[in-house]
Amino acid sequence: MKPAETLVLTRNAEAHAPSASTNRVLKNTYWLLSLTLLFSAGAAAATAALRLPYPGILITLIGYFGLLFLTARLRNSGLGLVSVFALTGFMGYTLGPIISHYLALPNGHQVVTMAMGGTAAIFLGLSAYATASRKDFSFMGGFLLTGIIVAFLAGLAAIFFAVPALALTVSAAFVLLMVGLILYQTSQIIHGGETNYIMATVTLYVSIFNLFTSLLHLLGVFNSSE
Repeated sequence: MKPAETLVLTRNAEAHAPSASTNRVLKNTYWLLSLTLLFSAGAAAATAALRLPYPGILITLIGYFGLLFLTARLRNSGLGLVSVFALTGFMGYTLGPIISHYLALPNGHQVVTMAMGGTAAIFLGLSAYATASRKDFSFMGGFLLTGIIVAFLAGLAAIFFAVPALALTVSAAFVLLMVGLILYQTSQIIHGGETNYIMATVTLYVSIFNLFTSLLHLLGVFNSSE
């Protein structure tokens, strides 16, 4: 091999190799994500065991957006970690009554297990693909933002006007949107677009949460229609 060719290959390898700071953000993100998922699961289990009621859509939205805003404000300080656990713990609390509802249905344990397994398989598969391929999915940012806003508003309409078909459509849309968001956020970390592991964790956690609840809704509907 000629020296010039060796130099080109070396530069290409360096260009595609993740930097130390990128590896650090990625590692910290997945560590924090693992801890918040465990904490959230514990909160959900406690809520379900104590049979606590669902707090309602208004309290849920205020709590979610309020803690999300607080986390964003504190993302560069140690208090940001406290805020992340407060946010994910609160979301775990709201998830407990939802899981209890599905567990009470015929074949409910199977539905919940399938939703959990599907969520884990999708997240791990997409994360591995984005990390290994190192493809840049930043082009999806505008589409995902618009899609999530539209789906969110449609979901509120489905709740307030009690339209089951619309709710089912929203759940299907959220599955696709969360798939895109996982690819997008992982790509942002790898390519240096996201350097704050707290905000990266929040985005991935919200993706997993919405993916799980959407799959739970879809599987619950299909199970009840059999």
